Amino acid sequence: MSPGGGGMRMSPGLHVVRAGALTTVQDEGRTGWAHLGVPRAGALDAPARRLANRLVGNAPDAAVLETTLTGCAVRLSGARSMTAVVGGAGCRVTVDGRPVAWGAPVRVPEGAVLEAGPAVHGLRSYLAFGGGLVPEPVLGSRSADLLSGLGPPVLRDGDVLPLGHGHGCPPADAVPWPGTLAELVLPLYPGPRHTWFTPAALRTLSTAAYRVSERSNRIGLRTEGPALERSRDGELPSEGIVLGAVQVPPDGRPVVFLNDHPTTGGYPVVGVVAEAALAAAAQAVPGTPVRFVAA
Repeated sequence: MSPGGGGMRMSPGLHVVRAGALTTVQDEGRTGWAHLGVPRAGALDAPARRLANRLVGNAPDAAVLETTLTGCAVRLSGARSMTAVVGGAGCRVTVDGRPVAWGAPVRVPEGAVLEAGPAVHGLRSYLAFGGGLVPEPVLGSRSADLLSGLGPPVLRDGDVLPLGHGHGCPPADAVPWPGTLAELVLPLYPGPRHTWFTPAALRTLSTAAYRVSERSNRIGLRTEGPALERSRDGELPSEGIVLGAVQVPPDGRPVVFLNDHPTTGGYPVVGVVAEAALAAAAQAVPGTPVRFVAA
């Protein structure tokens, strides 16, 4: 009910006006469940999620929206106004069609539409709202997991997401965001199966120019470039896979596993990318040059 006449207000929520190509709810993810086959999930660009939350006065682990390439639009209901931030990938931000700041707190009145447009640099934008998104948690997290299907489903037009009540005080200082990514440099530690590859293949991995494949997703960043030659044939029994593992499927092109990766796999892992570098991988658009360097 609307205010007035002593009526109670509805709980605050977001109505999805335009879901975009792939928009999901993400927080820090659900760690500690890999032994049961449950992936980590969570925002791929964790620093962007934490910074966006900071700018609206939320705790760092509050749930946000993660969009992919095309952005999204949502309408506020049940609250007189809210503070929101759109960060991560650069994009045009509007409230009811009027341009507002990207990467900084903006006020969104009740009934207004906040829109994050298509990314102009980077790949994934993050929309944080004062109070955070509060869909029902699953195994301690509100993150959508595309591999297992746990958590809130991928957003569709017309969906409604519950909002928490914002009590934080956004910082008054300006905060810098990372710049445009021209090349993705991934520090690589030797993997448990690097001996399954020839010395020439290991040299290729550390010296060749790869590019981000358009087949990349939240499960893994796929690459295009020279194939890595094995030194032995055969397949592995399935073994544990960690975040950042670089697995080499039969086509020989490395795949860097991201947050929705499977917890086990049978293809050899040639190396593991340092977790701190994976936020940059989350913003690498198809065609971005990729270099693997010894960590």
